[in-house]
Amino acid sequence: QVQVVESGGGLVQAGGSLRLSCEASNVRFGIKTMGWHRQAPGKERELVAYIHDDGTLKYVDSVKGRFTISRDNAKNTCDLQMDSLKPEDTAVYYCNVFESVQGDWGYNFWGQGTQVTVSS
Repeated sequence: QVQVVESGGGLVQAGGSLRLSCEASNVRFGIKTMGWHRQAPGKERELVAYIHDDGTLKYVDSVKGRFTISRDNAKNTCDLQMDSLKPEDTAVYYCNVFESVQGDWGYNFWGQGTQVTVSS
């Protein structure tokens, strides 16, 4: 099955930047969607951004204008550039990959998560 590995988390001061990277390996079918979710302590996991293989993308309102998602279809990688970080962005960030077997039917895979901490 697909393995998903994230990297790039860390500690940064408010207003700073971090770049998260995600790589999917052992892919048998095409990866339709790659995305980032996050989970803060005591809160539910929420979608941050996703990008389809055709380039269509979506951001949650709270990160619009600050975060930029991108992907390399040939390498099965996805990056999340996070600028103007705020303390409320502190969370564990998870990469999610949807491997499409046929159309919208397929499999979801998650990475292990990477911690992002923004100090005030």
